Amino acid sequence: MRKLITGMKISIDGKMEGPEGFADWVDNWSEEYGLMSEIDACLLGGVMYAGYERYWSAIQQNEPDQPLPMTGKLVDPAELEWARFAAKTPHYVLSNTMTSAAWASTRFLRSLDDIAALKREPGKDIYLMGGARITASLIEAGLVDEMRLIVYPLLAGDGKALFGTVHARHRLELRKAEALSDGRVSLVYGIAN
Repeated sequence: MRKLITGMKISIDGKMEGPEGFADWVDNWSEEYGLMSEIDACLLGGVMYAGYERYWSAIQQNEPDQPLPMTGKLVDPAELEWARFAAKTPHYVLSNTMTSAAWASTRFLRSLDDIAALKREPGKDIYLMGGARITASLIEAGLVDEMRLIVYPLLAGDGKALFGTVHARHRLELRKAEALSDGRVSLVYGIAN
């Protein structure tokens, strides 16, 4: 069976967004979890998908030497690599209301049973990109197999907690810990379901 692996960039106090509604401490949104060779599908919630599709489409269409309109920053080479990967990778969106997407490779799932069925299909693992609500729901449902976190050395204070809606206790097994640049830490956990 395929594994469902979540990857998130969080503050040390477990926040995935600050009070402004985004993680202003993250310099770029490149895939730093080592997943590209392991996955052949991405899964997102409907709330996150609209912004995700806009952001990565803008990177694909932007001139590399021009700043992105939404951030004013130049595209990081690692972000460009992910944008190219994302353009050819199937994306699944868990939503009861969405029916269309700009990316032709996008499919909509309506239930947790649909996600369980996707995991049973042949293929590589699946990257659960978020947001917080879908990640917490899928952990609670026992569908997430592994969690890869990049922890930033700051207390974000007010903001959205990644695990704010997880109600039950879940045991984690540390599989890997690695110090990164700028005081960040990469943590990989298995989730006991």
